[in-house]
Amino acid sequence: MKINAIKTLLAVLLLALTSGPAAAAGGASNLEPSGINVNDTASLQRGAKVFLNYCLSCHEASYMRYKRLSEDLGLSEEMVMDNMIFGDAKIGDLMTIAMDPEDSARWFGKTPPNLTLIARARGADWLYGFLRSFYQDENGRWNNLLLPNAAMPHVMWSLQGIQVMSHGEGDEAGQLELQTPGLMSLEEYDDTIRDLVAYLDYMSEPAKLKRKNVGVWVMLFLAVFAFMAYLLKAEFWRDVH
Repeated sequence: MKINAIKTLLAVLLLALTSGPAAAAGGASNLEPSGINVNDTASLQRGAKVFLNYCLSCHEASYMRYKRLSEDLGLSEEMVMDNMIFGDAKIGDLMTIAMDPEDSARWFGKTPPNLTLIARARGADWLYGFLRSFYQDENGRWNNLLLPNAAMPHVMWSLQGIQVMSHGEGDEAGQLELQTPGLMSLEEYDDTIRDLVAYLDYMSEPAKLKRKNVGVWVMLFLAVFAFMAYLLKAEFWRDVH
């Protein structure tokens, strides 16, 4: 009975771990991997630039401070102040916005969500797919293949271009096709979104950069300690045998 109970508990834990990303992705099971790398400082810098130019005007990130960009992304405080802070905010301030929540709810139908923890809530793959899946419907309104009837317009349409829903037959039906090219090629746009998602993933847990580096040294210490403990055990039990 105890063995069966342990097996059942392990199965439940495994199911919870494997089903978490799918649930966070809104049920989508065929998401394309984002391929982000939060250890790529240059990618995080580019992603921060995109975020500050295209996202922060409507979405706040009020659990994140500008100073972290200087501490974690290899940027000086002067670079952050001169190129990444718009308005009268200071380097130690939180990433808030001037838009009133009541006004944004009236204009967009709902208040744009805080993006500080969006990567932990949705997952990097979901965000990557969502930001690449905007299209214009027959009425000229923006819609999204991954999140139908999303309140968010396609703020980066000038970079990607305008996609429409294909009305072909077979596998081509219901697919997105580029109708009007943007300022970037599709590959360049995908790389830009990958950088943005990498930054969002970093912002959801900035400590992960240091945590992973510390983790390497901890594992090395444990390996050396285990080896020394083995030698000590062998020395203690040598005379016994």
